[in-house]
Amino acid sequence: MGKVADVDIVQRSVVLEVLRDDHAKEWSRAELAAEIYDVEPHVIGLALACLRRGGVVRTSGDQVCATSAAWHLDGLGMICI
Repeated sequence: MGKVADVDIVQRSVVLEVLRDDHAKEWSRAELAAEIYDVEPHVIGLALACLRRGGVVRTSGDQVCATSAAWHLDGLGMICI
């Protein structure tokens, strides 16, 4: 499969990953890159920056996690996984 470059698609993939209930709430960028394996790391970085600006994820160094707002919307069924 070719490399995915569409930042919107990558943002969706990141949200799906950080809202998984079978993983710790915090993810490293390396873990995200391993799960979203067909994307260049700089594209994941762009997607994370967009999601951070939108209040969907928080980042601290190498760590990424969904915000409480994202978890709340997921709990309300507003994010269809």
